[in-house]
Amino acid sequence: MKTENYMVSVEEGIALVNEHTGTGNVITKPTQEVLGYVLAKDIHTPINLPPFANSAMDGYAVKLHKSLSYNLLGEVKAGDNKNPVLKAGEAVRIFTGAMVPESADAVIMQEKVTAAEKSIQLQENPNKGANIRPLGEQLAKGALALKKGTKLSPAAIAFIAGMGLTHVDVYQKPKVGIVVTGNELVTAGNPLEDGQIYEGNSIMLKTALEQSGIIENTIYRVKDNYKATCSVIAKALQENDILLLSGGISVGDHDYVYDALQEQNIASVFYKVKQKPGKPLFFAKKDEKLIFALPGNPASALTCFYGYVYPALKKVMGNAFKGLVAQHLPITQSIHNKFGRALFLKAMINNKGEVSSLEGQSSAMLSSYAVANALIYIPAEVENVEKGSLVKTLLLPTS
Repeated sequence: MKTENYMVSVEEGIALVNEHTGTGNVITKPTQEVLGYVLAKDIHTPINLPPFANSAMDGYAVKLHKSLSYNLLGEVKAGDNKNPVLKAGEAVRIFTGAMVPESADAVIMQEKVTAAEKSIQLQENPNKGANIRPLGEQLAKGALALKKGTKLSPAAIAFIAGMGLTHVDVYQKPKVGIVVTGNELVTAGNPLEDGQIYEGNSIMLKTALEQSGIIENTIYRVKDNYKATCSVIAKALQENDILLLSGGISVGDHDYVYDALQEQNIASVFYKVKQKPGKPLFFAKKDEKLIFALPGNPASALTCFYGYVYPALKKVMGNAFKGLVAQHLPITQSIHNKFGRALFLKAMINNKGEVSSLEGQSSAMLSSYAVANALIYIPAEVENVEKGSLVKTLLLPTS
């Protein structure tokens, strides 16, 4: 039997995970492959944006004079490198994005022009500089374009590509291994025998990782056998940066994960958290690799994932160590905490901005988690929550 170590509070556990989590390595990737990555270095634009003065619309570039009549000399299309020299009273047809002649004073939109074959008549003379996007209007060459720590969205990637950059320095995303233990577990699609259940924790954790931006993840399965557990854990640690284990971390005679982890010479950080569900959470390190041994009950495992693994993943990928977005919302019922532990309650936020604890709070039940959009957090020292009072509400990810 294993001895029970000091049980940390939720706040202590989160702080310890943060303390022992670093950022990933810096890698260089092609610009088109960095969606969802985080910049590891500031980007300064190597060119002016835009690199030349260009027209903001289809119309006419004019050299202003007092009359509303202008001689039309020709046209400049987007992509042309023409730079005709205009004299006062002269104009060229121009199109959106085309280079504005250096001698032009303004661009007037075509809707305000009556055009003939070789002349145009304006309704009014535009102000000087009208409808011209100046050289370097967005950013001057050498200016800071994007800061280190920026998460790269489609718009950010297009912005980078517009500077002519083909590669970007980003934080490497971790490889994550998922080890699932249990003799009773059967993969969906196979027949169940007495005493067996279908295993869903692996796909739950895999998809939670993918939702968090971690695509490289591998599932390992092992029966309740000490030597086999040691072997699989050793292999998974060698092949991954972060290890998630589901089940086998409690104190039963056939729970081998804790002892198998000790054989890997890992540095234990904490074992057990003063919370419900998710008490038997184990966190450790081996060199720079993180190990989270999650409870086997699915609701417990997912709650521990959101509470501890999720913010660690964000930090490894270059983001700030932050958990789920929190709001303080009025609760629709009273809550009595008789356990002396922090509670994470599966919950639903309604369209009035109120939050309700759902039926089916058992650590083995996913039916309520499947429809929940939030978790209510009740601190360990709070025994009673009155109906209508504000409670800390953690918003579950939606995409």
